[in-house]
Amino acid sequence: MKRLLAALSVLLALAFAFPLTLQDDLGRTVTLKAPPKRIVTMLPSVTETVCALGACDRIVATDDYSDWPESVKRLPKAGGLYNPNPELIVSLKPDLVLVSKYGRLYETLERAGLTVYAVRTETYEDIFKTVRTLGRLLGLPAEAERLVAQIQKEVYQEEARAAKARSRPRVYYEIDPTPYTVGPESFIGVLISKARGVNIVPKELGLFPKISPEFVVEKDPEVIVATYPNALETIRSRPGWSRIQAVRTGRICVYTGGEASLLSRPGPRVAQALRLLVDCFHGRGPAPGPPPSPGASSASGLWPSSLGPWP
Repeated sequence: MKRLLAALSVLLALAFAFPLTLQDDLGRTVTLKAPPKRIVTMLPSVTETVCALGACDRIVATDDYSDWPESVKRLPKAGGLYNPNPELIVSLKPDLVLVSKYGRLYETLERAGLTVYAVRTETYEDIFKTVRTLGRLLGLPAEAERLVAQIQKEVYQEEARAAKARSRPRVYYEIDPTPYTVGPESFIGVLISKARGVNIVPKELGLFPKISPEFVVEKDPEVIVATYPNALETIRSRPGWSRIQAVRTGRICVYTGGEASLLSRPGPRVAQALRLLVDCFHGRGPAPGPPPSPGASSASGLWPSSLGPWP
């Protein structure tokens, strides 16, 4: 009887919550008449968040780069930020499409009569805003609050580990060999700070600036983090970089595949990403807990088009 009453109370709450009208991250007004049952997600971090809210079974397609949890790999793939497949999306008849605020996919889908909500996932705070927003859109606000609390608890545990460190090393984070890096106010930049590292890049340069190799030599980081294949060889071969402290001491952490994805996605697995950086900066070795999912590809967004899609 108690379970029946609980289920009825949930249904009543949803009945009063919908129709639901929200403003998306493009400033557009979006209205849902009922909780969506067929969802297309076009951002990996959004896919992960929908699944973490317990609504993975509602997803009917994702972008090409969504690969966690394992079950989403089997779903139809609708392209990415720069090469979306609107025909496939329309053919699946979704009642909600979650897209990046970048690009023009939303215009094409709106003309086809679909309900589209644009999401910004760039900063650390965006993680919690997105969880709560998706919780409202899916009719799962209580689940969203529980997920926010869980993520914050896991992050705090990693921050507590980092707080035991005796020093705060100067850190240079390289996204690709161009080189593109991260500013302190980006999602990754905030993780660097939480892991008790000091980003050598000033905030005035933006979230994901392109910099000169000479800039890095001048700043002389104590730790280098890179998230692309063959990064170690690339970094060691650059003229003048042999003088950088991180290169001389071998404090270069290279992450690819699933670990690179963790570090690039502002989503529910943020504590696992923070754990990687804490271990890298302070040499504590693997932390307890589940390992990152294997085989994922790195992805991203306000972030240069040459680097692929926004997470």
